[in-house]
Amino acid sequence: MRSFVIGITASLALTAAAGAGDLTVERLFDAPDLQGPSLRQPRFSPDGMLVSYLRARDDDPQVFDLWAYDIAAGQHRLLVDSRSLAPSVETLSSEEEARRERQRTAALRGIVEYQWAPDSHALLFPLGGDLYHYDLSKPASEAVRRLTTTESYETDPQYSPKGRYVSFIRDQDLYAVEIATGAERRLTTGGGGLISNGVAEFIAQEEMNRDTGYWWSPDESHLAFARVDESPVAELERFEVQAGGFRVLSQRYPAAGAANADVRLGVIALDTGGIAWTDLGPTDHYLARVNWFPEGDQILVQRQARDQKRLDLLSFPVTGGSGRLLFSETSDTWVDLHDDLYFLPRRKELLWASQRTGHNHLYRYGYDGRLKGAVTAGDWDVLGEWQAPAVRGIDEKRGRVYFMATLKTPLERQLYVASLDAGSQRAPRPLTSQDGWHNITMSQDTRRFLQVYSDPMQPPQLSLHNSTGKRLAWLIENRLDDQHPYAPYLDRHVQPEFGTLPADDGTPLYWQLYKPAGFEPGRRYPAILLVYGGPTVQTVTRHWSERRGGQTAQLFTQRGYVVFAIDNRGSGGRGQAFTTALYRHLGGVEVVDQLKGVEWLKKQPFVDASRVGVFGWSYGGYMTLMLMMQSPGTFAAGVAGAPVTDWRLYDTHYTERYLGMPDENAEGYRQSNVLTYAGALRDRLLVMHGMADDNVLFTHTTLLIKELVAAGRTFEVMPYPGSKHGALSFRETGIHGWKTILDFFDRNLGAAK
Repeated sequence: MRSFVIGITASLALTAAAGAGDLTVERLFDAPDLQGPSLRQPRFSPDGMLVSYLRARDDDPQVFDLWAYDIAAGQHRLLVDSRSLAPSVETLSSEEEARRERQRTAALRGIVEYQWAPDSHALLFPLGGDLYHYDLSKPASEAVRRLTTTESYETDPQYSPKGRYVSFIRDQDLYAVEIATGAERRLTTGGGGLISNGVAEFIAQEEMNRDTGYWWSPDESHLAFARVDESPVAELERFEVQAGGFRVLSQRYPAAGAANADVRLGVIALDTGGIAWTDLGPTDHYLARVNWFPEGDQILVQRQARDQKRLDLLSFPVTGGSGRLLFSETSDTWVDLHDDLYFLPRRKELLWASQRTGHNHLYRYGYDGRLKGAVTAGDWDVLGEWQAPAVRGIDEKRGRVYFMATLKTPLERQLYVASLDAGSQRAPRPLTSQDGWHNITMSQDTRRFLQVYSDPMQPPQLSLHNSTGKRLAWLIENRLDDQHPYAPYLDRHVQPEFGTLPADDGTPLYWQLYKPAGFEPGRRYPAILLVYGGPTVQTVTRHWSERRGGQTAQLFTQRGYVVFAIDNRGSGGRGQAFTTALYRHLGGVEVVDQLKGVEWLKKQPFVDASRVGVFGWSYGGYMTLMLMMQSPGTFAAGVAGAPVTDWRLYDTHYTERYLGMPDENAEGYRQSNVLTYAGALRDRLLVMHGMADDNVLFTHTTLLIKELVAAGRTFEVMPYPGSKHGALSFRETGIHGWKTILDFFDRNLGAAK
């Protein structure tokens, strides 16, 4: 379950009429974007001369074009207008729709991903089901070249390491096109139906943060690829209800305790087309990660055990066969997957992240698997954005590594530099210091970095810095001046308060609170608990973000609500012991900690304790149900969006990581099941769910409905025909969904007194 904390925000219409400076639901989906210029994927060209990025159109914040910034000239220019190549209304293939759903980009259109050619002379991007190559050396009118023209939908395009080829997936097989000649070559056969070649299976995409299923060797002589056979996976019939009818889909969904897909790793020799197969060992494992050694003669494979308590790193020759175990990570709970694995070819070493001390830190290993020493240490974590790598650059020549960490506070991400040889004796040096959230992209030579910075009072800014942290230029300053889209609402913008309160075991829990705009001492206001609560995710951060206490909270507060969030044990950013507190029982310690926060909230003199609501989506929807059912009477009303209700119906990799196998932890599954507590519901409940959700299946809600009806409990349901897990991300369903939520809270909590 990739985190789905609500990313679209809405106004809460209380009984009083909205003021001139109040946001509306419709405005949130209109152009221009309220946070200012909306950017995605800022990157340096490999030579460090240009900065590329995707920018939302001024007339539609969900459609993106490709831009570049010339560092020497200090100028921005539009490279590709997406609407000049494809219609604004794009019909995705079912495979691409599913892929974007996994990546949480399903609501975006235009150019949503791109890559640089290794020589910095071109860029590659998919659009409308085809692949395009942009040649920077040509005039703008001649720069764009269409590489594919088939009826099929080409996905997951990649440049080969030397830039000779572009590879991609078509109809579940792997292809490559030679850029110079346009000659196309099919690299695998047999794809179709239950067999896929070069494709990341559902579990890999949704739960393992692995979006590809193939990997080029550095010299372009070989391609490693995953062959996925879904025939062992149980087939279920899912009714995908649309507005004008329904269709019955047969979906291979690996539910907890059941069989996973069979995944093999093959290696294609490009000169002959022959395929050598590796021996990954017992079938009950996951192919987690694949990397090539810099010399191109070996493959480094991360193999994760089914119970996720062991992660093996093995090397395989290009000729396939058996591998050699380099080292393993083990845990009594689970070993987290990550992408912080890097080669240090000068030293013949690996840089690797591990939680073996209880906090995530960096270590050096020899190519032979022997531990050379720790690079960082302490009661803090080397940690990036959720599921993003922490390491942002390596200067092996100077013996330096640049990384994000929580050394200052778990509420922020700051950039640090450390010596590869310092070990735990020398503290890393900070390169950023301003309170808030820093997201860093470094140039390949580590001489410069891009910084996307925000805090609760500043929407995202993009700036260019040298390796010491000195700002060289603003690329997008995004000042909150009179011309900013958010300017009409700035007078009522509320700065959040942060604090901690102790859990039952004394562990400090971070909270975030917004008082209503125009707050008047002596008045008592209704309150909303915004909850996610799921493993590894943080909701309390110093961050301007729609999903981290930014506009969502502001819009509620501008309509007279107190907004509160607290990160329970099980959340991320606080070390292994904090996160694993929920092991083998979901909806346990998380509920206890959230209720602790609500107990504190109700004691505040400005809160009406009789009018507290709760809202969450995905795991937050699950938490909403568990809070209301385990503590009836605590909340006056709650909205549960796309909730898991029975973990036996959710997927293997996520569920088993935290609960183990159903047959050996039956009591844990029972205690973690919403349906166990359904009869205790007393308070007003609204359940919302997309009827075509292929992640948290709509079956979870139908089972809940059946149980609540049997128990004689009254409630409300808002289903969305044709919508998947991200229903509130789309304009039509988003506007309707938020108005439904607001109306529900208005009816059941009322206006501020």
